[in-house]
Amino acid sequence: MSLLERLNNEMKQAMKNKEKDKLSVIRMVKASLQNEAIKLGSSELSEEQELTVLSREVKQRKDSLHEFDKAGREDLVDKLRTELSIVELYMPKQLTDEEVSDIVKETIAETGATSKADMGKVMAAIMPKVKGKADGSLVNKLVQQHLS
Repeated sequence: MSLLERLNNEMKQAMKNKEKDKLSVIRMVKASLQNEAIKLGSSELSEEQELTVLSREVKQRKDSLHEFDKAGREDLVDKLRTELSIVELYMPKQLTDEEVSDIVKETIAETGATSKADMGKVMAAIMPKVKGKADGSLVNKLVQQHLS
């Protein structure tokens, strides 16, 4: 089942169960997916493209959550946490810190990186491997630790 089909089914279920928050988030995610398809000029997105859109949605919410938290807007923080938990339901299973660390070590060995100057080369090789499965800032931090 494609992500769009899954979203449609869960949207119908959310309507039946009168889950306004979930319905709203599903509609936003569907709109983002459809906008991306229009932008790319295709009728359907590949799994990787869908993952890119979902990752963008998660990142936007995390960034907003951080800003609202800093500003002391607890009402908006709670709303965003709910939205974030709903969007994350559609993301692939996240890798643990240890799994990410293993991938980082493996990629550093593959690329032959030895110093922080090779950071860009390592990040370019790692990100496709962990796309949607690990937070980019965590990967960045681990790469820096292993290269220093």
